[in-house]
Amino acid sequence: MSPLTPRRARWLLPLVLLVAWLGIGATLGPYAGKLGDVATNDQAAFLPRNAESTKVIAEQRAFRQSETLPAIVVWTADGAELTARQRAAATRALSSLAGAPGVVGKVSPALPSEDGEALQGVVRLEPGLGEELPTALDRIRTAAGQVPGTTVEIAGPAASQADLSDAFAGIDGLLLGVALLTVLVILLLVYRSLLLPLVIMIGAVFALGLACAVVYVLADHDLVRVDGQVQGILSILVIGAATDYALLLTARYREELAARDDRFTAARAALRRSCGAIVASAGTVALGLLALLLSDLTNNRALGPVGAIGIVCAVLSTLTFLPAALVLLGPAAYWPAKPRLAEAGGGGHGIWRRVAALVDRAPRKVWASALAALLVCAAFAPALTARGVPLDETFVNDAPSVAAQETLGRHFPGGSGNPAVVVADADRLPRVTAAARGTEGVVSAVPVTASGRPGGGDPQVVGGRARLDVTLRAPADSDAAKDTVARLREAVHAVPGADALVGGYTAQQYDTQDTAERDRTLIVPVVLAIILLILTGLLRSLLMPVLLVATVALNFLATLGVSALVFRHGFGFTGTDASVPLYGFVFLVALGVDYNIFLMSRVREESLRHGVRQGVLRGLVATGGVITSAGVVLAATFAALGVIPLAFLVQIAFIVAFGVLLDTLVVRSLLVPALVRDLGPVAWWPGPLSRRREGGRQE
Repeated sequence: MSPLTPRRARWLLPLVLLVAWLGIGATLGPYAGKLGDVATNDQAAFLPRNAESTKVIAEQRAFRQSETLPAIVVWTADGAELTARQRAAATRALSSLAGAPGVVGKVSPALPSEDGEALQGVVRLEPGLGEELPTALDRIRTAAGQVPGTTVEIAGPAASQADLSDAFAGIDGLLLGVALLTVLVILLLVYRSLLLPLVIMIGAVFALGLACAVVYVLADHDLVRVDGQVQGILSILVIGAATDYALLLTARYREELAARDDRFTAARAALRRSCGAIVASAGTVALGLLALLLSDLTNNRALGPVGAIGIVCAVLSTLTFLPAALVLLGPAAYWPAKPRLAEAGGGGHGIWRRVAALVDRAPRKVWASALAALLVCAAFAPALTARGVPLDETFVNDAPSVAAQETLGRHFPGGSGNPAVVVADADRLPRVTAAARGTEGVVSAVPVTASGRPGGGDPQVVGGRARLDVTLRAPADSDAAKDTVARLREAVHAVPGADALVGGYTAQQYDTQDTAERDRTLIVPVVLAIILLILTGLLRSLLMPVLLVATVALNFLATLGVSALVFRHGFGFTGTDASVPLYGFVFLVALGVDYNIFLMSRVREESLRHGVRQGVLRGLVATGGVITSAGVVLAATFAALGVIPLAFLVQIAFIVAFGVLLDTLVVRSLLVPALVRDLGPVAWWPGPLSRRREGGRQE
């Protein structure tokens, strides 16, 4: 058998890479739909590690009462008072549930409201029911429905978790389908090619399959945690990032292919000249996400490595599968379009020549106008409150648990059925109880007995500790309830020798919000430092990285300002989840720097050849179309998160989508080029470009 000739041998590597990725796609692709098997939507698994409410959960295990998920059953009769007969029937219905699958301990009797128009009872379920939770709730609903003349609703954490799981149902297919279809349509419009968009999409899907397989294995071994939110963000992040990097590489390949007739030489040149920018861009996003490991919130720490894995897989696909496919396809990849000689050297589109001419003609006016507009938007940023989302705003669509909670709140104290939990030394329990009852906003404080229910006997003592259930006047998810928890903690902490701790649902929300605020003060500077270091190494300058980071930070503040107005007056949100600003910062700053890296790495390349002034203009013209397309693609993919009817993901979708478009169309297109054009060579201080004259000669 004759050895391969050099001409034939160079086809071998692209073929091997293509076959390898086809194998990865066929073997690991199904994991994109299996990640939900190892995901959990139990929010108790994502609490702050060191918070007081988390310590209470650990102490509750000693009472054998931590492993419960309350379902609050509410009976009403259309404004009429309920009879003693109906109350007895409701109590019998609850008693029939004792020992049912998933039910923990004894079931409480049905208790009437003060107005006599409602009854409520609490059924405590196992928290790890997973897919069996809806069945358990249906069983409760069926039993409770035996009370004649009443309407039955189920509120509480169990009902909310069931609605949350329902919101994430089908996330694999729906979200991925919407994202891929959106990106495919945009690519078809951008490239006016039939084959290349499909190649880019296949590469993105391969990257997602690989990422999901890696995450699946890690989650299956309890090395990372995944919930519906992390799962959804991973899909969007991989599809968006892989498409963005592919756009940069394919645009450069088209330039090189137009300048030379050899597809192999063109591919090597395109890969060599775009690899640095792609790797640096991916590095900013991956390391920015890994900075979330510094968070004390478990869901933030979960997103960090999962997102970083997704970015690495996106880069791997872009730098291996895509070049191989482009080499094998050659000019046919752009069919029916054809790379033209005018595109060699970054000829660019006419609109970007006009933008570059505007920047060249009046740079100071351009950057001053853009800066003023961003500052006006940023002025509204303080109006965005991150104190959490109330239950009635958690779900974008109507949810049964929300309607039930509203019914419960009309007839019972807001915190009824979902009390704050106080654990203290048993010998100080009377004083702790008195301190709790004297706290403003507290309706009642009752020790839990050996039966597992408040009142009706001696307090249960385990290891010298006792538990107190404290009912709050305000709804458990409200700001007023969180303020009450703060006062309650102050009161019980003041009892000498009690070592009292306050937990429960409201305390968990309070601690999550407090922890999120601390996380922002720690993680934001770390992310900025990471980006500065990467930009300094890539651009060989100190002043330029500072300018770029300052502009994307301003873009983030401007986006928050616009979001505050849109959320309040457009969507009707009164607040955002505590983690939304941090997620928005990590995504927008890291991804915003991406586009500036794509632009400024090309500007630096052109400036070394033609001088700083021409370098800015040539770089803007050459990258304008591809970066704008990448921005539109990324904005569209993140906007796809809006198909999941949860306020958290809708808020993230809007912040990232709007922020990316603002960054792409204003910051990267106008503000940064105009600033660099106005500053001239000094913008590259202290690198070699800062000592160049406009003609390209060194001083």
